[in-house]
Amino acid sequence: RYEEREDFAVVMQPFFRNTLLPLDSNDKPDLSFFAADCFHFSVRGYAEMAMALWNNMLEPVGEKQTYNNFTHDRSKLKCPNPEKPFLSTLRNSGFRNSNLSLEKTDRSVPFWAVIVAAVAGVLVGSL
Repeated sequence: RYEEREDFAVVMQPFFRNTLLPLDSNDKPDLSFFAADCFHFSVRGYAEMAMALWNNMLEPVGEKQTYNNFTHDRSKLKCPNPEKPFLSTLRNSGFRNSNLSLEKTDRSVPFWAVIVAAVAGVLVGSL
């Protein structure tokens, strides 16, 4: 949808796709990355996620890291450089002029089938 725009871009940042649970020195989950409810991140966990997101935004499309290693090391934080001073997008990663096809493709499921399935689910659920 935004591929033709020069003033706006949407880029998926996959830094959390293959992330594993951080472990402590005893190979048990490192709870210092999580809040008291053991579900949400703690300040340390959010800091790690923020660094991974920032690094992903600087990595070119197609070369983005898909995991976070939870090393709590500030030196892994990437910085813009003179060759690439901007956040990476499809256009400035070199895909704008390539043969990457972003054209609309035929839908594999007709739009009405989704509506019929949703109505049928509601009816079955109410029975």
